[in-house]
Amino acid sequence: MQNAQLIGLSSQMALGRELEVIANNMANVTTTGFKARATRFQEYLMPKASAETFQPPDRKVSYVIDAATPLDLQQGPIEPTGNPLNAAIRGEAFFAVQTPQGERYTRNGAFEMNAQGQIVTSDGYAVLGDGGPIQIGQQETGLAIGPDGTVSTNQGTRGKLRLVTFADPQGLTNAGANLYSSNTPAQPAGPQGRIEPGALERSNVRPVLAMTRMLEVSRVYQLVSDTVSRLDSMRGQAIQRLADVGNA
Repeated sequence: MQNAQLIGLSSQMALGRELEVIANNMANVTTTGFKARATRFQEYLMPKASAETFQPPDRKVSYVIDAATPLDLQQGPIEPTGNPLNAAIRGEAFFAVQTPQGERYTRNGAFEMNAQGQIVTSDGYAVLGDGGPIQIGQQETGLAIGPDGTVSTNQGTRGKLRLVTFADPQGLTNAGANLYSSNTPAQPAGPQGRIEPGALERSNVRPVLAMTRMLEVSRVYQLVSDTVSRLDSMRGQAIQRLADVGNA
């Protein structure tokens, strides 16, 4: 009975984690360039007990553990905006940006111009080109971003947006503000990334599917919770009966 309760509790922990992931996806349905995460679980078998004299023989106890939350790199819908500071990526590349914590990566191409003439993210982080932050003069006009990432004005080329990829994009870690960090070096994107100027990539979260999954997980969580509660009640009754027999 105790094993059954522990198995139920491990299932509740796994389901609770999945609910957190789904809720975060739902909260970012309208976040530009957001990539949803999924949940992956695996079976964990407790080592077999050493005693071999029980009938029936001991069996391994199977638990559920949270294995990973992989990133869904499926392309999000691309929406034209006509804004020359907007850029959407087609492919599995990322923009590189500079933050106080170091270099970070994003799919959010809703760029702005700060007071110093630098192209920055909506949170004020400098967008990196091949030679560092891209600087635009105060008097320059006609800013445009080309399909290859080249940034130009009426005064000529001012830089080229740096697009990067990773040998293992599943190793990317959420760093807040729709940014990712990586423990492995970024690589030039090459043909794996192409820019669509004057457009934004919307979130790839599919809200109807996410809501349906949330309802399913919530129902299963409640079912497991009810089962654990019943097992706990049965265990308490069994202990009470044993105590009554011992006192008789």
